[in-house]
Order: sequence, then C-alpha cells, then structure tokens
Amino acid sequence: MSGVPAEAAHGADQAYMACALRLAELGRYTTDPNPRVGSVLVRNGNIVGEGWHRRAGEPHAERNALAQAGELARGATAYVTLEPCCHQGRTPPCTDALIAAGVARVICAMIDPNPLVAGKGIARLRQAGIEVETGVLESEAHALNPGFIQRMERGRPFVRCKLAASLDGRTAMPDGESKWISSEASRRDVQRLRAGSSAILTGIGTVLVDDPGLNVRLAASDLPGMEPSDPIRQPLRVVVDSQWRMPLKARMLALPGATLVVGVADAPERMAALKAAGAEVLRAPARDGRVDLTALMVILAQRGINEILLETGATLAGAALAAGLVDEIVLYLAPHLMGDAARGLFHLPAMATMTDRIALELLDVRCVGPDLRIRARPA
Repeated sequence: MSGVPAEAAHGADQAYMACALRLAELGRYTTDPNPRVGSVLVRNGNIVGEGWHRRAGEPHAERNALAQAGELARGATAYVTLEPCCHQGRTPPCTDALIAAGVARVICAMIDPNPLVAGKGIARLRQAGIEVETGVLESEAHALNPGFIQRMERGRPFVRCKLAASLDGRTAMPDGESKWISSEASRRDVQRLRAGSSAILTGIGTVLVDDPGLNVRLAASDLPGMEPSDPIRQPLRVVVDSQWRMPLKARMLALPGATLVVGVADAPERMAALKAAGAEVLRAPARDGRVDLTALMVILAQRGINEILLETGATLAGAALAAGLVDEIVLYLAPHLMGDAARGLFHLPAMATMTDRIALELLDVRCVGPDLRIRARPA
C-alpha cells in the first residue's frame, strides 16, 4: 500500500481482516476438528476473492479464495485469519498455492499454534519474497478457535459449562425434576452451542434422572454457513460413569452419533454389554475411585476434541470447576424462584472466608427470550 498513510492502511487491513473473520464464522458448525478459517484477496482496493474452510478434507480458506480470484490473485494481498499451512495433510500446503498464484502480500491475524506450522508457513512465504504481516485483529481470531488453540498449546479441549437456573440459583427441584427451567428460546440457543461443539459431556447422574438425548436437533438451514442439504454433525456424547451404571437402553444410544462411556471399575462383562448396546467404552485413569477428569481431558484432546459443552448436574460441574477445567460458564437465568430446598448450581468444597471465593470475569450478558444469558470465565 505504498503512498497510503500508515494509519489509513492499518484501518483498511483491519476492515479486510474483519471480512475474513466473518467468512471464517461460516464454518463454525462444520470444520471440526479443523480450525475455522476465512480468507479475503484484495487487489487495488477491491475484493477479488473470498473463501472459508468448510470441513476437514476439503480445500482450505486460502485455496477457495484463490479459486474465486483466478488471475486477479497475482499481485494481490491475502488476508487470512490463521497462518497458512505449509505441510501436506489431507489437503496440499496453502503456502504453495499462494506462492504459485503470485500473491504479493499476506496478512495473518495470528500464527498457527499447530506445531506442524507454528511460524513455518510465514517463513516459507517470506523465503518466496512475499511480504508477511501478523497480528491484525489477533484477539478476534483467537476467540474464533478457543478449542483448537488450547488443544495445540495446552493439550486439552476448551470446556464450556452450560447451566440453567432460576433467579435464586436453583437448577432442579429436590427430586431432580428440571423440565423446563429455561425458555424455548434458551433451549434453542443451547442447540446452537451443541452444534458448534466437538463433544457434549455429562455425568451418569444426569443420564439416570433425565435420560437425555444430548443431540443436535436443528436443521442445517437453521445454522449459518450450512446448505439445507448438508448433514448435521453430531458431537461425540461423553458420559462419565465410574461404575458403568449406564442403562443399556439409554435414549442417546439409539440416536445418530457416537456415545463414549467412560468409567474406572474393572467390569469387563458390563463393558462388553455397553459395547453391544452401541456405546464405545473407555476405562480411564482413576482418582479417589472416580474418573480423573484432568486425565480424561488429555485423552479427549488426543482424539481431536476441540470444544466440549459440559451439560450436567451440580456434582460433575463442581468437580470440573474445582479442577480448573472449566474455561467458560454459560448460565441461563429464568425469571422464577424455586426455593431453598431446590438443587444448586455447583457442588463445591466449603469456603470459610470471602477470600476463598472463585472469582469470575463477565464476558457477555444478554436477553434470550424471557431469560438472561450470562457468559463468564474464571478470573
């Protein structure tokens, strides 16, 4: 952008990167386990190509943008929300495609945390004489792929804990009845959270009381970026069941998608019965006679699980929070009261003083139908 004031050039870079981020968002429900990535090609101030990554095994965002631009890509600037890949995976390296197309400049929102890339893509482009800049709208790019980034950098998925409660913080009546605390609008919002997750994790207590499906019930036409004929990806259902109490006729076992039952007890006959009923079983490391949740997260990350939606009761939710495994809380508050005897949000160790509190940072508060949705994270 020679001859253009630096401030104006930076503003234009941000505007085009914002376009690329909006394109990447279109892959929210389809790219797993790959990251969501968007790309825009700009030549002489005009967008000549746009693309986003739709699903694993299909062309990456850069290649889709290059295909749209054709010869107009020569001398253009490529805006990409994630550093272009430089290795041969299920698709060829995007760096090679950008170089072959004659792109003059590449701007990346962030460096790819995948060790197979991690700066190598940028180095390859620079070796070919392409100008490369990074860090434009970097925080927004991070927010687009929290699970992929955390899996690459920390070896575990990003965990959202979804809860629904009354205004007095109650999640179920004393006997466990909880249908329905939140509104239909909130439940539909949860469906979108499910659709964007790699896995949904619950505890055996929830299964025994509610017999939930834990599936995505939206149509493809309800989800941005999907064609009406696209198949709905069902997240992996994970049931923490230390003693293998999972009913063989649990509703989720008859639904589309896979169910993984995780336990610790030495019970080969029961495990075989669950497998025969359609479940996958995993005997996980134990801690105090129960599934070691931290170890389970590592195992799930190794399976390519990026984002987990934790939909469970107070015991497992409290255990995950106490173990430092909850990265975000999504709480739907419904406008009613349920009384002192009703069940609370978390089972946590007793806290003697105010300094023992678990501090949270509010991320977003908004109305969803008649309910209030609060997003927060441990501070």
